[in-house]
Amino acid sequence: MSARQRGTLCVFLAAVLYSIGGLCIKLIPWGGMAINGARTAIALVVIGAYLKTTHHKPRMNLWILVGALSVCGTNILFSIANKLTTAANTIVLQFTAPIFVILFSVLLFGKKPQKLDLLACGLVLGGVLLFFVDSLSAGGMLGNILALLSGVSYAGVFLMNDMPDCDPISSVFWGDVISAVVGLPFLGYETSFSVTTLISLLVLGVFQVGLAYILMVEGLKTTPPVTASLVSGIEPVLNPILVAVFYHEMIGPVALVGAMVVVGSVVLYNVILARQTNPFEAGEIR
Repeated sequence: MSARQRGTLCVFLAAVLYSIGGLCIKLIPWGGMAINGARTAIALVVIGAYLKTTHHKPRMNLWILVGALSVCGTNILFSIANKLTTAANTIVLQFTAPIFVILFSVLLFGKKPQKLDLLACGLVLGGVLLFFVDSLSAGGMLGNILALLSGVSYAGVFLMNDMPDCDPISSVFWGDVISAVVGLPFLGYETSFSVTTLISLLVLGVFQVGLAYILMVEGLKTTPPVTASLVSGIEPVLNPILVAVFYHEMIGPVALVGAMVVVGSVVLYNVILARQTNPFEAGEIR
């Protein structure tokens, strides 16, 4: 397995872990800020252990701070949006991230998107919309706006490795520090601390935030941002499937077609990239 293939696998596994977020947040009867504060506090233990094991001291500069705010924004906005609108709306609107990745790459780094990138983005987004065509509704307007903004901040996560003088794991560390500091005070308003709540928080902190971000950071070392954001298209498919399995919600035939479009587009995109002779041609998004 090549370095790029290992990186793509790490991004894929990170997306799988991210996908359990909707289910676990659904199980916790808390507000979004409290949930995010608690899960990122737990995640800091995991990330701190990783930093100590790798002998990596967290750094800070302007671009690391931008990355940290992207991580923090994604965490907070996703948690709150899930409480203010439907889970389907939240994940669909957050998955506008590939579009913002291309936009920011052009505006910040002057990279020209390839036709394949644009086509793949269109297919993936189309598949996601098909997957939720029966459940996508107006929902809570504020929740929908926050979910869309989480797509903007999520794009920043994919671009962390492309930022000047970057240190993605430091961005993740500081992003979780900010999330925990801002969110933990909201725990004072919560009264339910059942076993289900605490287990769900532990799963969120250890796996859905801590381990997932470590895998994402490792994967982004060899996986370009557009490819990474497209591979993560598995997340909006798995997220509602988990809810369907555990809450016995039916998935319609149109949704299944959407799932096939997403997975098929991501696989085909990466197969084509692997067969190209110059996949890292200068000035192009790959």
